[in-house]
Amino acid sequence: MNVASRPSPTGKTRTCPHCKAVILESLSICPGCMHHLRFDSEAAKRQVAATSALRVEGIIRHPPVEEPWEYYITLSIRNDRGEEVDRQVVNVGAMQGAEKRTFTLSVEVLPPQAPEEQPIPPPPAAIAPKPAKAAAPPSGASAAGQRPAAAEPPSKPAPGRPAPPAGGSGIRLPDGTILAPPGLGPKRK
Repeated sequence: MNVASRPSPTGKTRTCPHCKAVILESLSICPGCMHHLRFDSEAAKRQVAATSALRVEGIIRHPPVEEPWEYYITLSIRNDRGEEVDRQVVNVGAMQGAEKRTFTLSVEVLPPQAPEEQPIPPPPAAIAPKPAKAAAPPSGASAAGQRPAAAEPPSKPAPGRPAPPAGGSGIRLPDGTILAPPGLGPKRK
């Protein structure tokens, strides 16, 4: 186990070096500024596996003919006995006529440990895809002085097609023509 993947105590916090927000020590990406804080694959898997326990979103539209509004956003957290654990002013601002603001509150819950990776089984051989056949050369390929695309010769010649030259140096084209380097083709008498 390396130093980066050493588990931290549950609920222990630290300050993000980028945005100075107080965040959980176990996080590898700051939820505030989204900067990477460390490259620990176990912590990253755990953070990706977080689930949204609460998400509330609302839109405030300022009427177009009224005077500007000021707003402030407070966040209050209470425990099971109703006692306030924390209260913060998150942001303040102003809205001019016809402006709108969207506010989103989300609470993410992290699993106690990183999820196990499930290996993906290979597909059964019976339904494996067949290799694609090579396309026929364009009609003007020989007229333009270009060589047609070469294809691998099959291990066994197709019925009604000539066998490749001896030595395996021939190339079978999709139309059944066999190309061989000079001197390696069938001997002519």
